[in-house]
Amino acid sequence: MGFSTEELIERYLPMSEQSFLLLLCLTEPRHGYGIMQMVLEQSGGRISLGPSTVYTILYKMEQDGLIEVVSEVERRKVYRITAQGRAVLDAETGRISELARFARHILECEPVCAALKG
Repeated sequence: MGFSTEELIERYLPMSEQSFLLLLCLTEPRHGYGIMQMVLEQSGGRISLGPSTVYTILYKMEQDGLIEVVSEVERRKVYRITAQGRAVLDAETGRISELARFARHILECEPVCAALKG
């Protein structure tokens, strides 16, 4: 059963950090190990995705149509994001951006608001 893009956005948002990063990595074709390496490198070692996490997420996203297998080399599947996956990624990026804007607004207001109260 396929889901519409709107249904996928509703099902996936808010995304876990792991799912978001995995989908982001697949804007270019990569295999599971390549995803793990990219996340580790880009996060400066802060985030380490284990194989069971990566392959569980890959399986679910492939079943839901967010990613697809583009080739298989030496028993390694190479995945990339689909148009529906990109829509989910864009929606989550927008959600995160809105949270960041809200946080900046509150944090920038904090000293001013404290001064007005005091």
